[in-house]
Amino acid sequence: MSLIIIPPRQITLREAASFVGTTPETIREYHETGLLPEPARGSTDGQYTYTDMVRLLWITTMADAGIDVDDIRGAFVDAAPAGATGDYASVPGRVGLLSELVRTRLTRLPDESLYQADLDALLITEHMSGPLAATVQGSRFIALATRPELRQECDRLDSAEKALDDSVAVDDPRVAQVAQDRHVFEKSLNAFCTESGLVQEEDAVFDSWYEANRNGDDKPTSAADRRGKMPYDFSPAALRSMELSFELEENE
Repeated sequence: MSLIIIPPRQITLREAASFVGTTPETIREYHETGLLPEPARGSTDGQYTYTDMVRLLWITTMADAGIDVDDIRGAFVDAAPAGATGDYASVPGRVGLLSELVRTRLTRLPDESLYQADLDALLITEHMSGPLAATVQGSRFIALATRPELRQECDRLDSAEKALDDSVAVDDPRVAQVAQDRHVFEKSLNAFCTESGLVQEEDAVFDSWYEANRNGDDKPTSAADRRGKMPYDFSPAALRSMELSFELEENE
């Protein structure tokens, strides 16, 4: 039995609209106005990839923030920095589009210290699991932004996992090696987060949030129905490596 949820590699227009919380007609308008490139055609599994969905989430977030179409379009024209995903830069103010809770958590960091991929991940987590979950995830990116050796090893592992494409068999020795390396890295990262006080900061954020919401909606924003619907282009080998890494953590 698999220990991880296997995400779709592509989703349909209707599924994309449902995930983001908009309509197929609105997404078609984004295509017509040039905000969102037309997705790949001819797939029986769907058309919208991870990259498409990340861009769509940023578009809808910017639109909800009252940013006009020309400025939204301009946010996607620059070359992306090293480590980024998608075809757009980490423009100044992108952090400001995240929730106040997450923005406050990242106050100590300038925009340029974060990869676009970091901001993408935070936006996705906010959308799927709410700002408290993204605040916890923020500890990871604070650690990576402040410890060059951790960032360097994370970059190496990301590249190694990306290399586990469809041409690699699930029993290839590289799969287990990448899983082992990822496990060791995550232990080091978690240890730093604890020793540096980042975990204690998370606890303080949770306490403050629950205190402020004690007489209202005292549950974190939940979007469980969205989990498992975000497309990720993971090969069988990459998924197996993730599963092995999870098993190593569970067996410690």
